[in-house]
Amino acid sequence: MTQIHPLAVVEPGAQLGQDVKIGPFAVVGPEVRIGDGCEIQAHAVVDGATELGEHCQVFPFAHIGGKTQDLKFQEGNRTFVKVGARTVLRECVTINCGTRDGESTILGDDCLIMAYCHLAHGCRFGNHVIVSNATQFAGEVQVGDWAVISGIVGVHQFVRIGEHAMIGGASAIKQDAAPYFITDGNPAAARGVNIVGLGRRGFPKETIAAIHKAYKLLCHEGLNVSDAISAIHADVPDIPEIRRLVDFFKSTQRGVIR
Repeated sequence: MTQIHPLAVVEPGAQLGQDVKIGPFAVVGPEVRIGDGCEIQAHAVVDGATELGEHCQVFPFAHIGGKTQDLKFQEGNRTFVKVGARTVLRECVTINCGTRDGESTILGDDCLIMAYCHLAHGCRFGNHVIVSNATQFAGEVQVGDWAVISGIVGVHQFVRIGEHAMIGGASAIKQDAAPYFITDGNPAAARGVNIVGLGRRGFPKETIAAIHKAYKLLCHEGLNVSDAISAIHADVPDIPEIRRLVDFFKSTQRGVIR
C-alpha cells in the first residue's frame, strides 16, 4: 500500500501509483505523476509537470521538476521532466523542466545520478547512465546509453556525450565526447578506448579492437576528420559500432574532442 508520512505534503491533483512511499517533509506538486513502487524520501521536492517511472528513488533535498533557470523561458510555457523506471536520484540532485513550450528534460531507465548533480533544461539522457557527485550539465546536453561521467565535471550547453563513453573526473567538456572513448582533462582530450566498460558490457574482443583502430586513426595519426573517416572506411571492419562512431563525428555541431 502507498505510505504517505503525515508530515509530507501531497498536493491535490498529484497522481501516485501503487506502493509509493513518501517521507516526512517531502513535497509532491499538483501536476506530478509517480509510478508504482517509487520512494520520495524526507525533504525531497518533486514539482512541476514531472513524471517518475516505476521504482524510482528520490533522496533527501533533491528538487525534481523545478522551473528552468534559462532566462529565455516565457511565463505560460508548458514544460516537463520525464524520468524513467528504476532511476536513482541522490541527495541534492536538481533537474529543471524545459524552456521552450512543450520541451521536456528526459532521463532514461536505470540511471544513477549521485549527490549534488544538476541537469538543466532540455537535457536528454539515455538508459543506464551513471553520473558521479557534483557534476553539472548545462541546457540541451545529450548523453547516450551506458555513459559514465565522473565527479565534478562541467558540461557545456548543447554538448553530446556518446554511448558507452567514459568522462574523467574534473573534466571540462566543451565539445562533443565520442562514444566508446575515454575523454578526460581540462582542456579535455580523448585518452583512449573505454576498454573496461566495453568489456563489462560484453562487447567482443574483435569489436573492441576495431574501435581501438578507429580511435587511433581519429586521434593519433595527425589526420583531419574527413581523412580519418576515409581511412576508417578503408581499413576498419564495417560493424554497427564503427558506423555509429563515424555518424557521431559527421553529425557534430560543436566538434568532437580528439
